[in-house]
Amino acid sequence: MRIQRTLVAVAALAVLSLPAAAQKMTGAHPAGAIPAPVLMDTTGLFLQRFAKVGDDLFISGQPTENGLRELKKRGVTVVVNLRTPPEMARIGFDEPKLIEELGMKYVYLPVRGDSTAPYSPATVASFAKVMETATGPVALHCTIAWRASHLYAAYLIKYRGVEVDKALAAGNAINMSGYDPRTPGRQPVEAFLDRDIPTLKHTPAKAP
Repeated sequence: MRIQRTLVAVAALAVLSLPAAAQKMTGAHPAGAIPAPVLMDTTGLFLQRFAKVGDDLFISGQPTENGLRELKKRGVTVVVNLRTPPEMARIGFDEPKLIEELGMKYVYLPVRGDSTAPYSPATVASFAKVMETATGPVALHCTIAWRASHLYAAYLIKYRGVEVDKALAAGNAINMSGYDPRTPGRQPVEAFLDRDIPTLKHTPAKAP
């Protein structure tokens, strides 16, 4: 009986020592399950939001210089920026240059919801390609992670086969809630997918 109890105890310790299942979001063979976003401290690093999704995806608001250095420390290999040139002109430092100096790759996919930088399926496809070909963690940012959350939700629906409600919940867990008063028609996630989502709120249409 004592030997049996010892064997059970050893087996239990072996199970506890097993590594946790990988929560890989990037690469050609990502994990099947989609981890819930985890919000982290933004102080001095990011504007409003900094979320980790699984082991290798970060979604945030505008990073400071120290924020970019923090991403490098966390192993990030690619930084994807959704902000437009006028927005980037106000941040006070050269983001692409610093990213290059830190040894990370910079991918620029500016979107704003207007004719010069529309939300489109092509942007989702470009982001999906980044995720598929990345050799390490990826960081996606806009100003406050709102556009980034919409793009992430669209990516989950289109390229990871996630149910719409679950994808929207994942985006909302970062910073997707609310709507953009500048776009009374489709919300960004709908434009990214080029399809309507009836459960989303929209601004009232203006009278002609």
